[in-house]
Amino acid sequence: MSKLPSISSNKVIKRLLKAGFDYAPIKGKGSHIALVRVGDHGEKYLVIVPIRDPIPKGTLMSIIKQSGFTREEFIRLME
Repeated sequence: MSKLPSISSNKVIKRLLKAGFDYAPIKGKGSHIALVRVGDHGEKYLVIVPIRDPIPKGTLMSIIKQSGFTREEFIRLME
């Protein structure tokens, strides 16, 4: 199992936008950004990203779970 990278919220947001996410119609308040994506079979994914540098590992795991990507897919996306 690959080790999670130490990564900033700006990089996560940029990479998720490239992976098909868009800003949510009702954006996050204050120190959080909301991103949304509709999957291939109509499933909806809502990811809340806190503005932090670096993002804590537990929070990063939650973002991975919310995004619908596997841990390995997410790590490849961040490279």
